[in-house]
Parts: sequence; C-alpha cells; structure tokens
Amino acid sequence: MNKTVHRSALRLLYTLYAAAVFLLLALPALVLLVLTPGVRRRRTLARAAARAFLRATGLRLEVRHLDRLPSQTCVVVANHASYLDGLVCMAALPPRFGFVIKREMRAVPLAGLLLRRIGSEFVERFNRHKGGADARRLLRAARGGECLGFFPEGTFTRERGVLKFHSGAFVVAARAGCQIVPIAIRGTRHVMPPGGLLLSPGKLVVEVLEPVAPDSLDCETQAAKLRERARSAIIDALGEPDLAAGATDTA
Repeated sequence: MNKTVHRSALRLLYTLYAAAVFLLLALPALVLLVLTPGVRRRRTLARAAARAFLRATGLRLEVRHLDRLPSQTCVVVANHASYLDGLVCMAALPPRFGFVIKREMRAVPLAGLLLRRIGSEFVERFNRHKGGADARRLLRAARGGECLGFFPEGTFTRERGVLKFHSGAFVVAARAGCQIVPIAIRGTRHVMPPGGLLLSPGKLVVEVLEPVAPDSLDCETQAAKLRERARSAIIDALGEPDLAAGATDTA
C-alpha cells in the first residue's frame, strides 16, 4: 500500500510540473502564433514548442523512418490512444502537415485559436450536410498540395487496441490521387492514460510505415483498400488487438 501511495504522489508531482511547463511554454507560444505571419512559420514555431515541452518534461521522443514521408502531397493516418497524440505528431512531423480535428475543438478557448493559427482543418462529425461540405474542402486542400494528418479512429478507448477507421481520410486520398502514410504511435497511452488525470514519464515512439499508393480502381473501392492496408499495417506495427472485428463502418 505504501508503495502505491508513493507512486501516486510522485505521479501527482510530475503532473503538476508538466502542467506548469505547458503553461509556461503555451502562453508565449500563443502570443507568437498570433503575431507571426505565414502558416508554415507558425507550424514551425508550434513544432519547436511541442518539442521543448517533451524535452522539459523528460518525455523521450523517438521518430523512426521519417524519410519514408513522400516529398509530394500525402495523407498521414495514425492510431489514437491519448490526448497527447496530437502534440506528439506536431513534434514529430514536418511543418508542411495540417491536422484534421473535430469541429468542437474550434470553440475551446485558447486551444481553438492555436489550432486555427497553425492551419488545422475542422470537420463536423454529426451533421451529414456540414460533414459533406467539410469533405469537399479537405479534397480541395489535398488537390491544392496540402499534406493532411488524420486520426481515423476519431476517438480512443481505455482498452488497448485499434478501433475501426472512419473512411474520410481514405476517400480524400483516393480522390486526390495521393499516397496514404500510416503512422504507429506508441507510449502515449502509458504517459497520459484515457480517463486518467495523472501523467507518467516514459518514452514516446512515432514510426512512419511504408506509404500506400492508390491504384486504378474506382474511388470507393480504392478508399476501402487504402483503409484496409493502412489499418493492417498500423495494427501489425503496434502488435495490439483489433477492436473492430465485426464492426460496421461509418464515414
């Protein structure tokens, strides 16, 4: 019991320290993001702030096979296990990537402003009409050369494993004719567990997997094939259970 109490106390102190570091970095960074012109410059600044946070809190980030990212337009898809995933991807990926985020985040004070300033794309999850308009906007962005990052599970669970993938990222890639790049994120579930308030120090790994290119099939078939191949690659890389067995897809 004493060991459990001791570990909890240490985690609480670490969480308070991490929160203090985050505020010390986030507030000046937000001011600079408001004042700095150009999305690419602002993303570079946000990437530096994310890396500084990880270093200051002792969270070791290892990025593997970054050279697998195509030089041309592509769509990145990653597994989702923690609220920390977005910050980790921001720290790991080049500043040419814009992230696709649920529209509810746009209304969150400060966070919404920060996400807008780094060129995030907000999408509607529950209104089909607005969701269709968002999908067309994302397709225009991809065809215009924007590299997009998705968490196609759309959410995460306390249970270890990979949920079903929604089809939006793969439809965009199929219609834009660009490659899907799967990414496996490890360690964020341990550092910031779903449903928990306390953080733990640990190692974070972002592994870029082999890109998956669309073929000459029709768009719907291409999207389904891209999704299946990308999801299988992520599950294999993580070595985690498939939590979508028997589940039906929703876009």
